[in-house]
Formats: sequence, C-alpha cells, structure tokens
Amino acid sequence: MTPTAEHTTQPTVKCLVWDLDDTLWKGVLLEQDEAVPTSEALGVLTALDERGILHAVASRSAYGPASWNLREHGVEDLFCAVEVGWGPKSGAVRRIAETLNIGLDTVAFVDNDPVERAEVSAALPEVRCYPVERLPELPGLPEFTPSVVTEEARRRRELYRAERRRTDAEEYFTGTDADFLASLELVMTVRRATEDDLARAHELTVRTHQLNTTGQTYDMAQLRAMCASDRHEVLVATLRDRFGDYGTIGLAVSERRGDDSVLLLLLMSCRVMSRGVGTALIGHVVARARAAGHRPLAEFVPTEVNRVMLVTLRFAGFAVAESTGDSTLLVHDGAASSHTGHVTIVAGDDR
Repeated sequence: MTPTAEHTTQPTVKCLVWDLDDTLWKGVLLEQDEAVPTSEALGVLTALDERGILHAVASRSAYGPASWNLREHGVEDLFCAVEVGWGPKSGAVRRIAETLNIGLDTVAFVDNDPVERAEVSAALPEVRCYPVERLPELPGLPEFTPSVVTEEARRRRELYRAERRRTDAEEYFTGTDADFLASLELVMTVRRATEDDLARAHELTVRTHQLNTTGQTYDMAQLRAMCASDRHEVLVATLRDRFGDYGTIGLAVSERRGDDSVLLLLLMSCRVMSRGVGTALIGHVVARARAAGHRPLAEFVPTEVNRVMLVTLRFAGFAVAESTGDSTLLVHDGAASSHTGHVTIVAGDDR
C-alpha cells in the first residue's frame, strides 16, 4: 500500500498565536482603551476552534489586566496558553509550542505590528506570520483548513486544557516522575479500526510528525482498504486516566509478509509524549504478532523530527536488522519491555 505524499507539503496549522492590543481587540489595554475583541477576531476564534485548531496568546502587556480582560469578555477559555509580558514575542511563541508539545512549523502568529512579526520571523522562520489585516481571510486559507474535521478535533481545546490540569498536578507532585506516571492510572485500549475510526486515523497521520515512525500518511480510502485486507492490521489506541479521556491517540499499521509481521507505521499524538505510552503500544503490537505465530519487524524512516521514535522502538526491544538508503528494518529481540508498568493495556473487541 503506497502512502500519500501529504507529509511532504507544509503542515496544517495546529495553533494560532494572537497578539492582543490592536489585534484581538481594538486599542491598547494599558492606555485605558475599551479593548473589546473585534467581531472579525471572534469569528476567526470560533471558526478555527471548531476545526480543532488551538489558540494561544503572545502579547506585550501586563499579565493581570490582560488576563482579566480576556475573562471579562468571555474568551479566556478559548486560549490554551497565555504568554503576556515584556520579553521578545519569539520567546513567548517558542514556549507556547513547547507547552502544547507541537512543532514550530505547525504554529502561526498574527500581530498588527510589522516589527513584532519580523522579530518572530527572524528568530523562528518555521512560524507563519500574518498581519492583522489578513485576519478575516485566515479561515479560508489551506493551511487553516484540515482535510478532515473529526469529532475529536472539535474537542481538542478541551483535551489540551485537561492536559494543563495534569501538568499543574505534576508540578505540585512530591514524588518521582515514575511515581507521578503511576498515579495517573493510565488505561490504554487497543482495538482494530472500524469505519468510524478512519477519519481520526487519517487525521493522526497528517498531524503527527515527531511521534511517527516513518512519516507516512494514509488517506481514508487507503486505510479502509487495509482494514479489509487479510494482509494488514490497522489498530487504534485510546487513552484515559484519572483526569479524563485523551481520545484516540495512537495508530499502528502492520503488514504480514510470510511468517513476518512488519510494523509499517506507528504513531502517537504529541499530547501524550510525556506519558511513556508509545512503548506500551509497541509491546502490545509485538504480543499480537507473536500470538499469531509471526516474527515482529518494524520499519523506520527518518524525518527531520522523528528520531525519538527510533529511540522508542529500541527501548521496546527492536534491534536493527538491515538498512537500505533512508529506510531501516528492525527485528524484535524477544525481550519484554520493562518500561510499561504504569500503563494498563485493554484489548478491545476485534469487530
């Protein structure tokens, strides 16, 4: 099955970072202007939020008054990260990307001030910058138009805000990192993908870059064909913990080649990078292969950002068998992983 070439194009924006004064609202808050969010800004906030595109703030101002004004006008909950201060906006944008665990090439920035846009562009050339005059047209641009909008996408802001609660809990946790992971009571359910999963599975392939073993993307028709194929197995993984549901966060596509089961693609949502669940999903895929009498293999193709997935495969017990050009074939050494005790795996039904 040949993957699509979507991963070679500019990725869809995952987060739009907003300036506040004369961008989100008219006027300058600290100069006693009314500072009411404009109708154009509210329209863009709503339209992109419904597509699963996150919003954040990077503004030069005083944090207290800015936060109060966002809350006063009922828009505070639309933002997943708020960086307000007097430092360079490029630093704020970088911290936002790190907080949301997304690549800078999936971040966009809108600001009325050409000097601020130039500073961000110079320091972070991957970030796409837009003047406020273009704000009304942003929802119509291809980079702000995901190919598929799933129900999970519409909940993305809620999922990220839940993640913020987890982060806050971790900050005040007094035990070790391992103790905190254990305290989350993580439960991963892995099952065969069904028709209802295909839109989200496709969305994961085009949105996930850092935690993607091969950089491949599959469209819905390809995924549907593999689900129906006797040679392929398409698995989806959902995750929950004591704070709530993470949604569908993982995808694994395997192909049977004789006595071998080859993992063609494994990816995990960047939202769960710090949860150590990638090794758990790999371990489950390996166990399924061995239970069917197959030797577990995995393909790895390096991209600019996915080296962490090679490390994850190695931690999960895979060793390099052969390398051809940019592609590496790995074989599992048979040892069980010792890094997944904090995750309970539930095998869903194989409808």
